[in-house]
Amino acid sequence: MFSNKLLVVVLALVPALTMAQTVPYKVIFDITSSDSAAQKAVIRQMRGISQSRPDAQLEVAIYGDALGMAMKDKSIIADAVQELTSNKKASFKVCAATMKRNNIDKSQLLPGVDVVPDAIYEIVTKQHEGWGYIKVAQ
Repeated sequence: MFSNKLLVVVLALVPALTMAQTVPYKVIFDITSSDSAAQKAVIRQMRGISQSRPDAQLEVAIYGDALGMAMKDKSIIADAVQELTSNKKASFKVCAATMKRNNIDKSQLLPGVDVVPDAIYEIVTKQHEGWGYIKVAQ
């Protein structure tokens, strides 16, 4: 009798465990800092996630003082950004409002970096879609 109940419990848990393993892994990073340590940290975090979860969807919302990390002539992480975007491991989205305030044109951005109308709106939208949220700070 006990073994029958145990079998029923195990069979009831199998679908739940299977579904838990197929839940998409989606994270949006929020960065506003010009600090090189913060910019390197977001790359390190994304690489770590990409290695442990190759199926992960990762995005960086860049605005405020972090704008330079996405620019051709200022980025200290340009190679890493291009590596992650070319491998389709991550996307980098720059705030158009920040670009406008700083008189920056899309042509000044690294290849593979996209522009969104508003980074905060992008973050909130992703959160509503079930993405995890990480504020990058040093």
